[in-house]
Formats: sequence, C-alpha cells, structure tokens
Amino acid sequence: MKIDGLKKLELLSKKELIKLVQDLSKRWVAHDGTWFQCIEKNYGLDEAVKIDGESWDRFSKIEAARIMKFLKITPNSGLPALIKALELRQYYFLNKQEVIELNENKMIFRMNTCRVQTARRRKGMQEFPCKSVGILEYSGFAKTIDSRIKTRCLSCPPDNHPDEYFCMWEFTI
Repeated sequence: MKIDGLKKLELLSKKELIKLVQDLSKRWVAHDGTWFQCIEKNYGLDEAVKIDGESWDRFSKIEAARIMKFLKITPNSGLPALIKALELRQYYFLNKQEVIELNENKMIFRMNTCRVQTARRRKGMQEFPCKSVGILEYSGFAKTIDSRIKTRCLSCPPDNHPDEYFCMWEFTI
C-alpha cells in the first residue's frame, strides 16, 4: 500500500488542518523540551542552556528564511515584515503574543503566554531561565528578516515579570 502524505493533507477540511497545525506545534515543543532535558541530565543545566542557545541561534535563522520564502518577503522589508513572520513561527500557534507598540522605527513585542513556562509552573518547577537563549533566537530571527533590525530584551526569565506576560522584546531599525 502506497502512502502519500500530501494527498492525505488535501483531503482534510480547513478545521482539521488547523487542528493538525496546532498538534504539530505541540509535538515540536515536546521534542524541544525532551531534547533539552536529555542534554541537561547528561551535561548539567549550564551546558544545556549553552547548547540550547546554539541550536536556537541556528534554527531561528532557518525558520525565518523559510517563512520569508513562504510569504514571499523580500530582505530588509522592515518591521511590518517581521510582524508577518512572527505570526508564522511554530510556537505562534500555541502561545498568545502581541505587538504592544509599533511605529516606523520601533516595535515592542510581548509573549503573554508560554507553553514551556506554563508547563513548568504546573509541574511545580521554577521558570526556565531562557533570556540568553531568547536573545540569540530573536536577534537571529529578526536579522534574517531585515539585517538592519536590532533586538533588545526588555524582560525575560530569569528576570522578574508581571503575570500578564513572560517576556518582552524591542526591535528597532
């Protein structure tokens, strides 16, 4: 029996496709988490965070380039292109995020819910100190979209933050 995955997708309804994208996103986050936990178990938290940062630095650039190709975004298209690209990141379909300030030269972006941090809270664990990884991730993603964009972390664990968000980032041109 021959299996054709693309033909299978064509048979799904829009509602089923949306559900599938959300489920694939959950699987991706689960894989990221299990990978990290294996590295942490074998090499310790500091080394795991270092390797995680290297991985996210590479992955975020690949993800940005693929999204640009999918959306037909030309390089150096500014902050509007960054917003469009952020809306197609893998975890966009799982987390609530928003742009809270936008003008021609500056954008403030907030991650209001975070599946990873919420799961850790639910398990009674401390928040994951993702700031160093996030700096590499968001900087690489934004620079791939537009090489003029500078990224600054305004708040990210282990920083203290209010309950209404987990991290906040400033992008400027």
